[in-house]
Amino acid sequence: MGNLDVLDVFIVGGGPIGLACGIECEKAGLNYVIVEKGVLTNSLFNYPLNMTFFSTSEKLEMGGIPFMSIAHKPTRTEALEYYRRVAKTWKLKVNLYEEVKSLTKMEGIFEIVTSKNTYHAKNIILATGFYDLPNLMHVPGEDLPKVTHYYKEPWPYIGQKIIVVGGGNSAVDVALETWRKGAEVTMVLKDDGVDPNVKYWVKPDIENRIKEGSIKAFTHSMLKEIKDKEVVIRTPDGEVSVENDFVLAMTGYVPNFALLDQLGVELSLDDKRQPCYDQTNQESNVPGVYLAGVVCGGLNTREFFIENSIVHAEQIVKHILSKPL
Repeated sequence: MGNLDVLDVFIVGGGPIGLACGIECEKAGLNYVIVEKGVLTNSLFNYPLNMTFFSTSEKLEMGGIPFMSIAHKPTRTEALEYYRRVAKTWKLKVNLYEEVKSLTKMEGIFEIVTSKNTYHAKNIILATGFYDLPNLMHVPGEDLPKVTHYYKEPWPYIGQKIIVVGGGNSAVDVALETWRKGAEVTMVLKDDGVDPNVKYWVKPDIENRIKEGSIKAFTHSMLKEIKDKEVVIRTPDGEVSVENDFVLAMTGYVPNFALLDQLGVELSLDDKRQPCYDQTNQESNVPGVYLAGVVCGGLNTREFFIENSIVHAEQIVKHILSKPL
């Protein structure tokens, strides 16, 4: 590879887990860089403005820096400020608004081409999260302007007829927030109700609103088509057309499989598409390629959270340090 400057570690993703990996690299004296295609902790930035975390603030802590929040469970804004302080306190090497375009391995060294630069590194950590790529419904009309897979705040939906697709935490939060601001809300649920794992302090609220008819819900149903002024829902009793102004598809998100494919990381053949990696050190089937955080779950994103993925950073750096120079 000639006299190229070669990093010890290149970290893809500037979310909480990417920052945790950077902290471990700092502790170990490794030469590294974190590259993030958006803002610092971009996934958290894209969360709804009023979102409250499921985890408590102490479980989201890293780098020995206390996370103080007003309530027991922190808000999106508090988390953004906390991780900003983490990055500043540890003087982490983070390049923002820089997107990874390609990843290749040559002669044992990785070449990473981004929107701004070309890097070379001995090891790569993929800490890309999963919030950037929506899990599409693949129905006619999904590309209409009135359809969104992201939700920020309820104000645009005052007095509007909205469809909320999905029964998880995001969908429930959207349904309740928009309903309370005067939207006419209809939920489309693939099962017989909302997800059993919905936040325990919210679940009775949404179930009571559905039971009393304030929020309408079609169970065991799915969207068949989205039109300008209505949607077609496939229900157990046949197809139903419902007047509609906006569709909020809270159908989840998928990892960036393109980066895994470029590096040759193998995926499971079942419907989870889980990457192949060693759970003791997070190294994938490709030597020098490590996985951290929710990317480890493939399409099964519910097993990995910030609180149980922070440990990945320590496991990875420990394994890198154990390798011969």
